[in-house]
Amino acid sequence: MENKIIHAIFDDEQDVLSVVKDLRDQKIVVNEVYSPFPIHGLDSVLGLKETRMAITAFIYGCIGLSFGALLIYYIMISGVGKSWPMNIGGKPNFTFYHNLPSFVPIIFECTVLFAGHLMSLTYLFRNRLYPGATTSSPDPRTTDDKFLVEVIYDDNKKEVISLLKKSNVSEINEKDEV
Repeated sequence: MENKIIHAIFDDEQDVLSVVKDLRDQKIVVNEVYSPFPIHGLDSVLGLKETRMAITAFIYGCIGLSFGALLIYYIMISGVGKSWPMNIGGKPNFTFYHNLPSFVPIIFECTVLFAGHLMSLTYLFRNRLYPGATTSSPDPRTTDDKFLVEVIYDDNKKEVISLLKKSNVSEINEKDEV
């Protein structure tokens, strides 16, 4: 089955927002919008759902907190701490909970380190931006200064083109994909 696609290229992000609203109001499928930077409000206009990245940030933070606490416990209390006891600032080293206030900065830093790094990796792999990935942008100008709206149409080609021409579109390209 062939997908019939129209690529409309714009110079301004406000034109993109208004044309996407008009297309969605007419029940025309807007497949994708390519932009050199994020457009505020576009995700709600396109009807995209909220991201779940905040949940992953919380989970990664909990992993970092657990790792930091276990690392300090191993280094200062058991394991290495028993073999080579360290009296740092006159604090006793035989219980974890007595020393917890002095361990809070390290545990906090481990939490931030794990959350930040794992969130970056999750974002890059989720959006397929890992090394060696190929681009799916249909027009290289969308990485510089142009905005592209990709519209899928069935039998309403004239309606879509007339609606796009009412906006401030700079060019319209038709494409058939298999």
